[in-house]
Amino acid sequence: MLIHDEIPVETLESFLAERQWLQPEEKIEKLSKAGEGNMNVVVKINTNQRSFILKQSREYVQKYQDIPAPIERIAVEQAFYIAVSNKELQAHFPRILGYDKDAHLLYMEDLGDCKDMTFLYHQRNVDQRQLNTLVEVLYKIHSSKAPKDFPDNMEMRQLNHQHIFVFPFMENNGFSLDTIQKGLQDLAAPYKRHSKLKGIIAGLGNRYLSKGNTLLHGDYYPGSWMSKNEEIYVLDPEFGFLGFPEFDLGVMSAHLIMATHDATFVDSLSKTYPGKHDKRLMAQIAGVEITRRIIGLAQLPLERSLKEKESLLAMAEKLMMSK
Repeated sequence: MLIHDEIPVETLESFLAERQWLQPEEKIEKLSKAGEGNMNVVVKINTNQRSFILKQSREYVQKYQDIPAPIERIAVEQAFYIAVSNKELQAHFPRILGYDKDAHLLYMEDLGDCKDMTFLYHQRNVDQRQLNTLVEVLYKIHSSKAPKDFPDNMEMRQLNHQHIFVFPFMENNGFSLDTIQKGLQDLAAPYKRHSKLKGIIAGLGNRYLSKGNTLLHGDYYPGSWMSKNEEIYVLDPEFGFLGFPEFDLGVMSAHLIMATHDATFVDSLSKTYPGKHDKRLMAQIAGVEITRRIIGLAQLPLERSLKEKESLLAMAEKLMMSK
């Protein structure tokens, strides 16, 4: 059954009761969207006793429904949550209350009045305590022992590979950046023609598709971080896989740089992160992520002038070309 916020209440109650996901005498009072999901359908259920979340994958990207996506990604998310279900990390992830493999559906704890941390792009600075927590959580994710049969998530990685390492750097990809911001198409042109840079990016893309031995979140950026008072939560690990830690570290660095225009975040995160890693590889991934977020399809709520984007792209090029 397809879950959405306009499904008849009686139909949903029957569906949930069959799975023993409703308590005796529990009745649904309200259905609502739980945020603006990019990849999946996410619905908040309010009952006469509590609230909870249903998250369901489709055979396409929820935000861009003309883009196919593997429906099995919800199984990867479930496997990830199991892998990080230890005492040190439990406080930073929602509890999984149930999973229906056939319906591609997760039944999850409602974290309440949280907000994602995309406000950092507007705020242009990062609270040091929150940053320390995010680095600590990432290190503990990377230190978690995933089972040997953890899904390789190759279909999702191939989809992501196209949008990170390929599509943004194609000269004629059919996407006019001037529809995002006038002048952005011309600003992007040199990066789409930079053969040496594109060679580095292709190599990084191949590395991304290779098998590693570190559990990755796969999309560790402010849209996956949630804050509530002093608490930090991490969501949406459907891009998770066993890879190299520099990927998560580079993506995290990139978004902190875009938020603050401070390129030293690669150095500072490298010093703060206690695990073994290659700072050059981390910097190169950061450069790719900055570039693809400015000249690719996956745009951010990043209100910056062309001059500021030009500066960010120059930082990104320097990071990608670092030796």
